[in-house]
Amino acid sequence: MQRSFLRPFSCSLVVVAACGLAGVGLVNGPVRAQTAAPAVAPASQASSAMVVARTKEAAERILVALRNGDADSRYRQFAPSLQRVTSPTMIRQRMEMMPKLLRWTLGPVVPGQDSSTITARLLTSAGPRDLLMVIDANGRLEGYHFDAADQPAETVAKQFVELISQGRYISSNSLLSPELQSEIPPAAMQIKWQRLQRLTGDFVAIKQVFRSESSGDQKLVLVKIEFRRITDTLFVILDGRNQIVGVDFPTEPNPPAPSR
Repeated sequence: MQRSFLRPFSCSLVVVAACGLAGVGLVNGPVRAQTAAPAVAPASQASSAMVVARTKEAAERILVALRNGDADSRYRQFAPSLQRVTSPTMIRQRMEMMPKLLRWTLGPVVPGQDSSTITARLLTSAGPRDLLMVIDANGRLEGYHFDAADQPAETVAKQFVELISQGRYISSNSLLSPELQSEIPPAAMQIKWQRLQRLTGDFVAIKQVFRSESSGDQKLVLVKIEFRRITDTLFVILDGRNQIVGVDFPTEPNPPAPSR
């Protein structure tokens, strides 16, 4: 069979965020005792501070809507690219299935040219979870990623297929690494999945999930799926923190087994 393999970029927003953390206090270079601090901050510094403040305010609004189960507000907080693949009804259904958000602590902001990232430590009814959010210049959510390092790789791969089969492309993409999210946004994932089903027939059920092999920090998980016309397998590659860094969609699925 031929396959369409989605590969990530070479750099990661998580790495960028970590680098931003490591560089706190060093952005403006070493402090010199003999140089007096300027009375007015340079425009670039003021602008960066404004971006950080706006990003934190947007993150607070997003998390308040999530805590309150406010699907309409959450839909409005999505960037247009995400709004096109969901609806308030779908968001409400998804929120009803999620653990209750109790409280949170915001982490540092890493400002970007078009969007910024911010981390948050959430306390939910199911325990703590780490969240990375990508927020655009208008304060809207462009993407997010929940840390799944404490879950088995097979569980993450199965959840990814379950979500995409339900048409929940934003939630399914939250399991991808941030760099792969940049390469294949939810709308592109929707197209990939719909094209696959035109070849295989509609999704029916997940038949089997098993790990095939591991190499260094990467793990290959095979998800065997029953479609209406045939049964085929998706290859899901995860890194050491169980972020999905590759998804292999068949472009020429296995033909049906000959009848006997």
